[in-house]
Amino acid sequence: MTLIRVEKKTVWKRIKKNKWIYLFLLPGIVYLLLFSYVPMYGLTLAFKDFKISAGILASPWSDPIYKNFVTMFGREAFWKAFFNTFRMGFWYIITGFPGPIILALLLNELRAKRYKKVLQTAFTFPNFLSWVIIGGLMTTLFSSEGFVNMLIRMCGGETYNFLTDNNLIRPLLYASNVWKSVGWNAILYLAAMAGISPELYEAAEVDGANRFHKMLYITWPGIKSTAVILLILAFGGIMNNGFDQILNMVNPVVQDAAETMDTYIYRKTFQDKPNYGFSTAMGLAKSVINFVFLLAANKIAKLFGEGGVM
Repeated sequence: MTLIRVEKKTVWKRIKKNKWIYLFLLPGIVYLLLFSYVPMYGLTLAFKDFKISAGILASPWSDPIYKNFVTMFGREAFWKAFFNTFRMGFWYIITGFPGPIILALLLNELRAKRYKKVLQTAFTFPNFLSWVIIGGLMTTLFSSEGFVNMLIRMCGGETYNFLTDNNLIRPLLYASNVWKSVGWNAILYLAAMAGISPELYEAAEVDGANRFHKMLYITWPGIKSTAVILLILAFGGIMNNGFDQILNMVNPVVQDAAETMDTYIYRKTFQDKPNYGFSTAMGLAKSVINFVFLLAANKIAKLFGEGGVM
């Protein structure tokens, strides 16, 4: 009992000593509680027969309580969306993860600071464009009367419907995602590189190391831990596949090829007859899968001697 009191006193002493730091953190903590934890009571919808007139808390529990999950697992459309989401999430990581690292390494090797800033701005700018704009840009470029088909016809070729090809729509999604996010994500690695001591580069140069050697043996080890953490977090969101991007770039012709759990939930909730319990059950299942992948990726990272995220 005395030990517990001593620990409580120690905690309060630390809070009092660092009161301004905790005050600085307070808005973020309040935001997290209000928008991330308080809404979690809505997860009970996954186990209820929701009635709008009764509200969430007064709606009756399902009989059996896991009825929405049985319905979900029994639908072929769910399994199609599930496997499609997993496949696309994997390829989003494969295509999107190396790009920022390579770009950051290349930018770090530039000696002309002004040119480096211009390039960094150019690569970062697409991140601030909404997917509505990018979806319109993709349509302008790849539609049957778009710029790409115009060039093909000028060269004597035939018009090709890029945006209605089931085999091509996913590569277009991956490529546009890389174009939009590569510059922004590279900032994290450039920040990590800024923390590497210049003395290491100077010592390596004295020992006869060229620029490639310095990149391989100094820069990469300096950002490796950052890359591992971001890779773990990427696997933790493997089932979150660019809802805004898919909603704005995918048309009904190729919808089946790019249908994900997020877009399936959206359609079942807002376009078909709404079943909020079923939609919540799908969202909960998606979150659990993401959490399992996060734990697995973190465990694998630790097996290879990396710190992980927890």
